[in-house]
Amino acid sequence: MKFFVDTADTAEIRELAATGLLDGVTTNPSLVAKTGRDFFEVVEEICDIVEGPVSAEVTATDHETMLREGKALASEGTMVNVTLCFSAGQAILAAKAGASFISPFVGRLDDIGSDGLELIAEICEIYNNYPDFKTEVLVASVRGPLHVIESAKLGAHVATLPPAVRRSLFNHPLTDKGLAAFLKDWEKTGQSILDRQPA
Repeated sequence: MKFFVDTADTAEIRELAATGLLDGVTTNPSLVAKTGRDFFEVVEEICDIVEGPVSAEVTATDHETMLREGKALASEGTMVNVTLCFSAGQAILAAKAGASFISPFVGRLDDIGSDGLELIAEICEIYNNYPDFKTEVLVASVRGPLHVIESAKLGAHVATLPPAVRRSLFNHPLTDKGLAAFLKDWEKTGQSILDRQPA
């Protein structure tokens, strides 16, 4: 599974990119607005940081203007991410149109009492039935590690995560507890691995 980060905070993107575990970035007008910066300046900086795909959302709702905005952001023939997906029908249309990614918003579905992961399961099942579909399932609106894990089990190709969720994948209380015990016991020995020089 590929990991994208869902933010317009370039400092966060730099930090996560430095781990070598970042495959791309998704951003949108709401996230850019939070930075208080110029939209094109932010997108350009993100593209300089990340080698993988950068999803910068257009704001038009009609076909002609969407195309013009897309060309203003990137050259023609670049990847297309169909975002704000809430049904399998929308995902089928995106794949038929040749979209690079479809972004089902699992957390927003959960928020209204639906099962966001059920939508991921439906889309993955449909796409697997049709090898000609090249569209990747990009799980968005991720609220926590379980969304990531369950989406990976269902076969989603990508998860775009808020920085806090991305970091939380590292954490587990038993890991922290075990590490603290190991270090305490090691300290009692009075030894240092760095004191021993190679022969």
